[in-house]
Formats: sequence, C-alpha cells, structure tokens
Amino acid sequence: MTQKIIEVIGTSKESFAKAAEAAVQEAAKTVRGIKWAHVDSFDLQLDGPKVLQYRATTRIYFDVEH
Repeated sequence: MTQKIIEVIGTSKESFAKAAEAAVQEAAKTVRGIKWAHVDSFDLQLDGPKVLQYRATTRIYFDVEH
C-alpha cells in the first residue's frame, strides 16, 4: 500500500478539536481513501486576551489508487 500526505489547515471559533475536524471534512470533499490524520500544530488568532479563532494544521494521509 502506498499513501500520500497533504497538509490542510482547519479553523473553528469553538475549539482546536473542531478545527482539526474541519480540516478532515474539507479534505474529504475531494480526497478518497482517507486513513489517518495527524495534527502538526495549533494556533490561536487573538484580539488581546480574547480568542477569535482556533486553527489546526493537519496532515491528511490517504491511499494512492493504482
């Protein structure tokens, strides 16, 4: 089995978990055979002490079709 990896950044106004889920859902719109996801980093968009947005940089692993 051969896999390919793409990097997708998901965002959410609610949580890091929802940001990562958004990344996977977006990738699933155009990628078949998704097997794994690995969150590389988390970021916050801030306005002073207030969190405006959560961001998860996520690697999506999927099978390469032959």
